[in-house]
Amino acid sequence: MMSDDEAKEEKELDLTSSDVVNKYKSAAEIVNKALQLVLSECKPKAKIVDVCEKGDAFIREQTGNMYKNTKKKIERGVAFPTCISINNTICHFSPLASDEAIMEENDIVKIDMGCHIDGFIAVVAHTHVLQEGPVTGRAADVIAAANTAAEVALRLVRPGRKNKDVMEAIQKVAAAYDCKIVEGVLSHQLKQFVIDGNKVILSVSNPETRVDDAEFEENEVYAVDIVTSTGDGKPKLLDEKQTTIYKRAVDKNYHLKMKSSRFIFSEISQKFPIMPFTARVLEEKRARLGLVECVNHDLLQPYPVLHEKPGDLVAHIKFTVLLMPNGSDRITSHSLQELQPTKSVQDDTEIKAWLALGTKTKKKGGGKRKKGKKGEATEAEPMETTDPANGAS
Repeated sequence: MMSDDEAKEEKELDLTSSDVVNKYKSAAEIVNKALQLVLSECKPKAKIVDVCEKGDAFIREQTGNMYKNTKKKIERGVAFPTCISINNTICHFSPLASDEAIMEENDIVKIDMGCHIDGFIAVVAHTHVLQEGPVTGRAADVIAAANTAAEVALRLVRPGRKNKDVMEAIQKVAAAYDCKIVEGVLSHQLKQFVIDGNKVILSVSNPETRVDDAEFEENEVYAVDIVTSTGDGKPKLLDEKQTTIYKRAVDKNYHLKMKSSRFIFSEISQKFPIMPFTARVLEEKRARLGLVECVNHDLLQPYPVLHEKPGDLVAHIKFTVLLMPNGSDRITSHSLQELQPTKSVQDDTEIKAWLALGTKTKKKGGGKRKKGKKGEATEAEPMETTDPANGAS
């Protein structure tokens, strides 16, 4: 039997606890500021690894300033290392110190990062083109596609709706901009210390990837992850050596043969038992060898660097949303630069109807809300954003 205290502990770790909500919001505030900082460092000729390092350092420092004087040690810090993926690189580019990759004028820069406090995780991803003035042409299309899809997803990830409705909607939005949603990207439910919860929104259904049908529920938290491409949306792994981000697979055990592997694995188990980390934080020479054996025996789950075809453009928007009793609360985001896409969703009645859904639920008179008939919008406030395509909200 659990003691009353333990039962209370068990029960309180979702959004019904104000302490939990505060931790999510504190993590979100830090990651939003970290994104702002990283963005200000993204300039032509900036070295990618230096900027990634600054993002991680900021999160470590800001979270380190919190909960200093608590009796119980509270874990906090980076929940996903800063990644800066350029142009046709889709994701997870967070290079080692020896890597010379830099950014150039007109690059499409995708920043992806996460922060946690006591295991409550806030993640964000944002896309920015290194140029002055409004973004035009296909670059504007692919970013507007990701942003409009994110706005639609925000309105459809809500209690009572289903994961596959979101999948179908974001594909429809991408198609309206003559872009594709990139396959294999999953939006996950977030739980304490769990960055990849079991409830999942698939980006594109295909025979290899099956996910269970799921319905969103009040008090859940989701990382909604949208990646769009001007290409065919099929990610390729070009070079395993580019992989630097790993996560400890908690349920796997294996007796490692190599001394360097055992050394590195014990360091990982001590410092990064749960959250994804970058190999930059390990001793480079020993790490390279040791990581291979750890991955081969499934002790570590790699986050490979994936690519579209050269010349294709990729945009990434990810946000964290709390499904609060009074509506959806998107806690991570960054406003976009001005976009002038070549396509518009203004003539598409279905997409317009999705965008017109409110994100807050107004409950009148304290009673239970009547559900609208299928297809009717329930009581909702008008949309708070401007036309998502122009990005200047």
